[in-house]
Amino acid sequence: MKLIVGLGNPGGEYARTRHNVGFRVLDALAAKAGAEFRQRKFKGQFATGELPREWRGREADDGRLLLVKPETFMNLSGETVVGFLGYYRLDRTALLVVCDDVNLALGVLRMRRSGSAGGHNGLADIERRLGSRDYARLRCGVGGREADAERRVDALAGHVLGRFAPEEEERLPALFARAADACLTWAGHGCETAMNRFNAVENGKKKAENQEE
Repeated sequence: MKLIVGLGNPGGEYARTRHNVGFRVLDALAAKAGAEFRQRKFKGQFATGELPREWRGREADDGRLLLVKPETFMNLSGETVVGFLGYYRLDRTALLVVCDDVNLALGVLRMRRSGSAGGHNGLADIERRLGSRDYARLRCGVGGREADAERRVDALAGHVLGRFAPEEEERLPALFARAADACLTWAGHGCETAMNRFNAVENGKKKAENQEE
């Protein structure tokens, strides 16, 4: 079994914000895996599905997928993550976390097998509760800092809790579909393959795939 967690904040007022990209990627992933979010446990919504046959590779295990959306609010996301890992007796190697990233341009994906929280409070809480940063994460670019490296922290907080502009919203279905495919690739073929297929191509050159953050 593979555990894929999408980060966000619960409640309708947050549903379309940049910080909730993780939830929306999980919705796209659930559609591909034949799963529906109808159950709750450990302060989170969850759904179970199957890795589609065309995505099954040597890393697929039994093909079962456990999809989780924590409802603890972003800063306490780790509570739900450790609850599911413990209950299902899963190792960190079976975990993938999907989140937003203000340091990446809108639409850019970056898969990593480990790394720092990079200022993301949800990742920071997961790292703190796991006692490790060694778990895979898929960062989905929502823009915000790429044009201004010195942008104030409070301004960035307002940015991620704000909604996408209409022209940005039009681009999101393609982003969510591609991010869902990256998750399926990770589940079926492993992190290295997902990194090679989906990580950012910028300025005409593929970024170093094994660069840790």
